[in-house]
Amino acid sequence: MDTEPQHLERDPSSAPATGKEEGSRSVRMSGLLGHLRGLSWCRAAGLGVLVTASLLLFSAFVVQPFLIPSGSMEPGLQVGDRVLVNKLAYRFGTEPRRGDVVVFDGTGSFVEEPARENPLTGFTHGAAAALGLAEPAETDFVKRVIGVGGDRVVCCDEEGKVEVNGRAVDERYLYFGDAPSSAPFDIVVPSGTLWVMGDHRSNSRDSRDHLGRPGGGAVPVEKVIGRVDWIGWPLGRWTALEGTDAFRHVTGPDGAHG
Repeated sequence: MDTEPQHLERDPSSAPATGKEEGSRSVRMSGLLGHLRGLSWCRAAGLGVLVTASLLLFSAFVVQPFLIPSGSMEPGLQVGDRVLVNKLAYRFGTEPRRGDVVVFDGTGSFVEEPARENPLTGFTHGAAAALGLAEPAETDFVKRVIGVGGDRVVCCDEEGKVEVNGRAVDERYLYFGDAPSSAPFDIVVPSGTLWVMGDHRSNSRDSRDHLGRPGGGAVPVEKVIGRVDWIGWPLGRWTALEGTDAFRHVTGPDGAHG
């Protein structure tokens, strides 16, 4: 019996891959990775579009971020705050009440019809504003409701306070040191409209500044975009916007509360 070690020849088919084969495999792997990266970018872009569209729809119908552009509502709302506007607050037959802080379109009451702008620019800015990433349109304002349709709003009484339907209003939300108004007025708010004023009265252009114009400074209820219910940004100021009891003793022209 032959016990000598046998030297078996290796089958050429089992020989190590050549440099050419390695290069081909590397090209295939690179192509596969590139394809996967392409798919990842496509998915990321698609997800981004979907999220943005969902946020815009949510902003259009439910809650819209709104960037506070001025100090007219200090101290409650400060420049740079991003508030959340509840668009459902007046959607089901409920109307703004005295003391509510509202965002509204002032076209026709506070400002003239704006000039036409580039549609693409307008859409881009509108989308950014709807997400709270840009200042609102020049036609959008945030103010506090002082009088509703039928109310008689007078300033000022013997104590220097605003009166609504003969009742003095204790406006503790006013900016420290501000008078309720430096200009006297006596107005009966037309039905279906609102008399609105800023909390920082000495730094607010509001219904008082439009008394001599069509509409007399009153804002149509249909122009109200929603009620400011929360401060959403910066995080250190995240809070629900506190209501006010300043109008608790005020009754309507018919003597009813509300």
